[in-house]
Amino acid sequence: MTLALRYAVRSDVGLLREGNEDSAYASPRLLAVADGMGGHAAGEVASAVAIASVAALDGSTAPNGDLLGALKEAVHSASDTLHQMASADPAVEGMGTTLTAMLWAGQGYALCHIGDSRGYMLREGELYQITHDHSLVQSLVDEGRLSQEEAATHPQRSLILRALDGRGEAEPDLSMRKAMPGDRYLLCSDGLSDVVSAETLHHALSTVPDLDDVTVQLIELAIRGGGPDNITVIVADVVDTDTTALAPTTAPVMAGAASHGTAGDLSLLERADSPAGRAQMLAHTAPQPAVMLDELRTAPGGWPGTENGRPDDRDGWPPAATQPQVRNGHRAQRQRRSARSSRRRWPIVTIALGVLAAVIIGGGYGAWYYTQHQYYVGTNSGQVTIFRGVNQRVAGINLSSVYARTGITEQQVPAQELQMIQGTITANSLADAQQIVSHLRSQDTQCKQAYTNRNTWIQRQAQLVAQDKTNPKAPKPASLGAEPTVPADCPAAAALGVTPVPSTSPTASPSASHGTAASPSARSSR
Repeated sequence: MTLALRYAVRSDVGLLREGNEDSAYASPRLLAVADGMGGHAAGEVASAVAIASVAALDGSTAPNGDLLGALKEAVHSASDTLHQMASADPAVEGMGTTLTAMLWAGQGYALCHIGDSRGYMLREGELYQITHDHSLVQSLVDEGRLSQEEAATHPQRSLILRALDGRGEAEPDLSMRKAMPGDRYLLCSDGLSDVVSAETLHHALSTVPDLDDVTVQLIELAIRGGGPDNITVIVADVVDTDTTALAPTTAPVMAGAASHGTAGDLSLLERADSPAGRAQMLAHTAPQPAVMLDELRTAPGGWPGTENGRPDDRDGWPPAATQPQVRNGHRAQRQRRSARSSRRRWPIVTIALGVLAAVIIGGGYGAWYYTQHQYYVGTNSGQVTIFRGVNQRVAGINLSSVYARTGITEQQVPAQELQMIQGTITANSLADAQQIVSHLRSQDTQCKQAYTNRNTWIQRQAQLVAQDKTNPKAPKPASLGAEPTVPADCPAAAALGVTPVPSTSPTASPSASHGTAASPSARSSR
């Protein structure tokens, strides 16, 4: 059995970024995606440097050599290059990049990963994430402090804890993995994985056999999710060349920032006879366009090269009623031409609308940012709860959300304070809200202790009475003193988890018959 790859690569700037800071490289032996960061120019430089460093392995590493060692050395080389560039030019200081790369040989591959770009594997119908994000949110999930659902919307989900930035020792995750014929792999930047769920990725990868079609659909899914970042995807199928009728892909492909000359000054890409050099030349002569399709497609009914391949319909696609439909593309050519013509005719209107949109978006973001730093204490589902936001609704939208449930039930709160909390208590900060809750807990603790002290006193008093009746001549213990009292504003004992002990029937205290003062309960019984 001889394994080989069929692959497709696509990169899109997205809807909000001015330029593409992602870079990608794919060849029969190497798949790699890098997501640059650091602002204008610097991010695309960092990603291109990382791709150039690993692309050097494409033609230099022996098939059975030390794959992990080669990848590690390439990462260190990229880190050194970034350090030198930052030292020489303060304008690019602070740039960095993620890197996820697969170096193939024989029956498997070496996987190198640093940052939050991702690798996925579709095997026998199941999708697996084969990389682990080096991000703050992922660390909170690992520690059990955040759920996967909360992580998906966390405001700091893009904060990376480990990256290739030239400012320290690069520490990528390295591992060897075995491949199987039929495996499908996806490498992508977080412009895809941040806005498209794993379930949707699974559906697209498992229902669209054609590699070019599935890369187009993945880009479109990210665009429909808002396209807040650059989007880069590599999809690769593992085939057995001894049994498949489909020829493996042989031409190296470079996409994103690395394909536009950003790394052109590096000696690696100046070598036209290297795989990376050929890829860059190919990218310059035939650059990949942004997704601009508007036809309605359906997922084919089977994988190419199998007996369940595409049906013999005139357009090669099954009836729309039998397959889920997905619209590929987000900007039709004719729509783009129309928009361009309108801009030429109405530049003032366009600018005015742009300014108005910026004001609305800026004002909305400012309001949202303000609400996310406000807290108050109220009740929810019968519990005292800390809320984040403000206790208001605008256009039917609630401007607050549950931040933390305290576990304190409404029954555990004194009636007077419960009325205030049900009306909500505004806090100056999260610490202030937590202080309010801490005060309630302290009250509960004091009331619980008071109930416990009274129960103990009643039980001891009952024991003394019983002993006095059983053996009146026995020496009498000292008086227990007055019965402990419970503050009047304490909630019921049962609400605090304390079982009240009933008072004994009215009788004189044992010590009273021996000339000592009677207890309050004994005096009242007389």
